[in-house]
Amino acid sequence: MNIKKFLRLTLLCVVVQMLVGCAAMQVAVSKRNLEVQNKMSNTIFLNPVEDAQKTIYLQIRNTSDKSNFSIDEKVRKVLKDKGYQVVGKLDQAHYLLQANILQVGKCDISAAEKFFMGGFGSMLQSTGAGALLGGIAEAGSLRGIAVGAASGGLIDTIANAALKDVTYTVITDLQISERTAKGTQVKQTERSEFKQGIGSVTKQALDSQTGWVKYQTRIMSTANKVNLDFEEALPVLQEGMANSLAGIF
Repeated sequence: MNIKKFLRLTLLCVVVQMLVGCAAMQVAVSKRNLEVQNKMSNTIFLNPVEDAQKTIYLQIRNTSDKSNFSIDEKVRKVLKDKGYQVVGKLDQAHYLLQANILQVGKCDISAAEKFFMGGFGSMLQSTGAGALLGGIAEAGSLRGIAVGAASGGLIDTIANAALKDVTYTVITDLQISERTAKGTQVKQTERSEFKQGIGSVTKQALDSQTGWVKYQTRIMSTANKVNLDFEEALPVLQEGMANSLAGIF
């Protein structure tokens, strides 16, 4: 590599470093405060009821890999503060609140959004600006692209090692059942498909009469901050999810 090409590559590496440094500083400033958000995929409206009917039976399960993530007591407290009584027997309850905590932990926000709406998205990775600038420095040369990617990637790695934009999420499926008035029955139809091996599918349909009206939604709580750790995110995620579950009532 002659001196001109070396100087051009060195200059481009300096430019990359400045850009990455500015980006890292922007992350540090814009994400310095803990930001918590809660959202619901579908709105649930419950009709007002008399005080005697403000009774709820809770069934909260956690099928994520964070088995120690618990919100039961927080949900109970919020419901009690709203004037509801959490009962120990289903036949005493006017409402049945069933929740399944699906995911808890660090997650790419775009992937979390896709999962929130119905499924995980794939994580995107790229060599970024380093490869592009390397290609400009020595057009048509695979060595130039590799050098640029390596230098840009190294700078990016060093910056990201010090400053990380971290998001923790909790995603929960929620079903609320409301007991109907005496003498009122709800016709319920459930249809499902089960794959058998590679080429066959079993279909199943169930028609039944039930005394409950059911509502379903998905709730996601997020905590975002630069260099956020799980211990700091845990209490605000628990609080946010509990308030969202109980806030429907």
